[in-house]
Amino acid sequence: MKLAIVGGGINGLSSAWQMALAGHQVTLFERDTLMAATSSASSKLLHGGLRYLEQGEFRLVREALQERRWWLKKAPQLTRRLPILYPIYDDSRRARWQLKIGLWLYDTFAGRKGIGRHRWLTASQALRCSAHLNADGLKGAYLFFDGQMDDQKLGLWMAAQCTKAGVQICEHAEVLQVDTDGRVLLHSGWQQFDRVINVAGPWSQQLLKQSGLAQQPLDLVRGSHLLLPAISRYGHMLEVPGETRIVFVLPYQGNTLLGTTEVRQQLTDPITCSEAERDYLLNVYNHYFQPKATHTNVLANFAGVRPLLGGSANASNASREYQLSWQGQLLTVSGGKWTTARALGKSVAMQIKP
Repeated sequence: MKLAIVGGGINGLSSAWQMALAGHQVTLFERDTLMAATSSASSKLLHGGLRYLEQGEFRLVREALQERRWWLKKAPQLTRRLPILYPIYDDSRRARWQLKIGLWLYDTFAGRKGIGRHRWLTASQALRCSAHLNADGLKGAYLFFDGQMDDQKLGLWMAAQCTKAGVQICEHAEVLQVDTDGRVLLHSGWQQFDRVINVAGPWSQQLLKQSGLAQQPLDLVRGSHLLLPAISRYGHMLEVPGETRIVFVLPYQGNTLLGTTEVRQQLTDPITCSEAERDYLLNVYNHYFQPKATHTNVLANFAGVRPLLGGSANASNASREYQLSWQGQLLTVSGGKWTTARALGKSVAMQIKP
């Protein structure tokens, strides 16, 4: 079958690869360069999403933990196992027993594909792991493990798998419209395919809108990150003071990666880290670490837009699941998370029937 993929992010590439492996003739169209937008602006984690257990997303977490192991095994040059500390303080919102249940589930869902079981550290043990942690009120910390990656390079590795499987990749090839008969409109004119898969991420609904087609509700949420000087070889999963939100402080390529935020975003507005987001992240950092950081310590920042399934008033509670919707010969993919891109691709491939 002759298939068109619209979108060169990780979900588009993974879908293209799975369909090429299934024997289809696949052409992928990317309006810019591969992995140039959301897919290269992540928190650089290959993870099940420990915090999604609170929202009851057990299926997603189990799938992501299985996929985490796959990425670590298949691309060891671009991924690694990362030890992460979840410190608990006198004023922490989550009790130690709550974290214990969550981490037990996390290890159980990973099963034989786990990469290390969690354990409790005393306050002194936690401080030996991360000497810059604030010791005041520290009860201890849970140590657990997730995966870390170079998201852009790992996405380009997936693109190489696509090429090996026979996918024709067209960069700087903007799709202006699609229709329900399997056609895509480029600047050069219409092209006919048997099926079209719209995997344009945050721009998927905009493409439907400019094509005059029905759209699905999608929450566009900006996530910003800061890069600071190195403080520890351990990652940190931290509660935002006064909120239930989580922020990560992670070692990354010789520095410290701090993020993320969750701010509603319009595609017509600049996708950049605002001063308010920078100050928000620094306030979280300074609550937990010494010495304190100021904006002069920020080495770099970046931001990306996550397309989340709509329906939640609070972006933190929005689902990271994905959804597949048919309109004639057009399949639109909504939502999804980086770690589960290959599983999403498999689900897309299963939808393509002669």
